[in-house]
Amino acid sequence: RVPTPIDLETVGSIAGFVGFFGEIPLVTPIAMGGFPGCLINHSEPHQDSSVLVENGRLRNVFVYIWEGLDERVFPIPTDPVVFDQKGCVYRPHVFGVQRFQPIMVTNSDSLLHNVHSLPVNQAGFNFGQPVAGVKNMVQFGESEVMVPVKCDVHGWMRAYIGVVDHPYFAVTPADGSFRLENVPPGSYTLEAWHEMFGVQRAKVI
Repeated sequence: RVPTPIDLETVGSIAGFVGFFGEIPLVTPIAMGGFPGCLINHSEPHQDSSVLVENGRLRNVFVYIWEGLDERVFPIPTDPVVFDQKGCVYRPHVFGVQRFQPIMVTNSDSLLHNVHSLPVNQAGFNFGQPVAGVKNMVQFGESEVMVPVKCDVHGWMRAYIGVVDHPYFAVTPADGSFRLENVPPGSYTLEAWHEMFGVQRAKVI
């Protein structure tokens, strides 16, 4: 399919932030006593990253255009997204790709990890990476928000991949912000996904 031309003279940006209201859950430590090798590549205490709030802003929220792009077709990026395992933690914890964009799964730890994706709409992957430096290239051919990934060796290791068919997505950093660049004129619905709080949608006109 031929990508739909975009007039860069008419594009705009969609920006905002994801706030958190209410009692902030306590950040709990992850016990790794049975796996001393996990501490080698991790200089700080391991903590659960499910809910990270700072100054009223929520981190690791996947924000993307859910509706409004119609039948537009976008080029598929050829540069891979690096998905690493370091200190027995997936890095990044949440990220996005376009359909068919390559994902380079790598292991920075000198111990065995098993990388097991759990998509619903398509085939997943499940392979071991036994040594540091090993790499596997994977991709997803269907849109799906979100695809969970787990390690069958270290049960606390979890990550989430948002797969969409366009480039208009972002993951909120510590300040909860997001910005979608070069958006064609139109009326859109944004969706924000979080692993603990589900989804919320908002109209952008």
